Amino acid sequence: MITFEKMHGLGNDFVVIDARKVADGLSPELVTAIADRHRGVGFDQLAVIEKGTADAHLVFYNSDGSMSAACGNATRCIARKLMDETGRDALTLTTQRGTLYARDAGNGLTSVNMGQPQLDWHEVPLAQEMDTLELPIEGAPTATGMGNPHCTFFVEDAEAIDLAGQGAKLEHHPLYPERTNVQFASIIGTDHLRMRVWERGVGITLASGSSSCATAVAAARRGLTGREVRIELDGGSIWINWAEDGVWMTGATMTVFQGVFTDAFLKVSK
Repeated sequence: MITFEKMHGLGNDFVVIDARKVADGLSPELVTAIADRHRGVGFDQLAVIEKGTADAHLVFYNSDGSMSAACGNATRCIARKLMDETGRDALTLTTQRGTLYARDAGNGLTSVNMGQPQLDWHEVPLAQEMDTLELPIEGAPTATGMGNPHCTFFVEDAEAIDLAGQGAKLEHHPLYPERTNVQFASIIGTDHLRMRVWERGVGITLASGSSSCATAVAAARRGLTGREVRIELDGGSIWINWAEDGVWMTGATMTVFQGVFTDAFLKVSK
């Protein structure tokens, strides 16, 4: 029997499986079956909670069955779940990205430190040595690593971009050997951005935590904003602070429902 919870952070939605007591038994085929929004549950990412050296260890899958080292909004959702369960206001979580720190930000908001951004070409990673501030791609985007690769374009109007067309093409750009998340952002006020997201292995999403972090870092590096910004996503507002100890992201989370996969579904999906 596999139980799960459906959660979202600003519309960026997740299936969360707690495998601290039982083995998760997930195959890529089962992950993609659960991801199907018609025949499964549907999600942008699936997150597995495992035992670890910290309060918990998190493993992330994209909806195409591939794995991701980082998922900021899922980390915030799980941090809120664990804080509610334990009554604590701070946690330490481990991921493939590294050790992440979470805290209750008050007013129902949850903050997670996503660590220091990766700014060198080989850390992102890119296919060859170059300045990550302005890539030799039309539109001169900025490359940033947040445990996963990002390509951020600053445009006059993010709403006017063909996100589906551009995102699908740029995800597979040859400069990004591990594919990339793609963001289009525009300035709408002082330290205030509008941003839309194409996620690697997923497609268009209403929000993305790591993409928000990457966009805030890119904007600060290019002198467009300070290091603390508010970003308007399709799913709502998120606050990013590129502090001395890493990139903090703060926003709302929601647990929508709990469920149990039937034996019949698991049998045909594995």
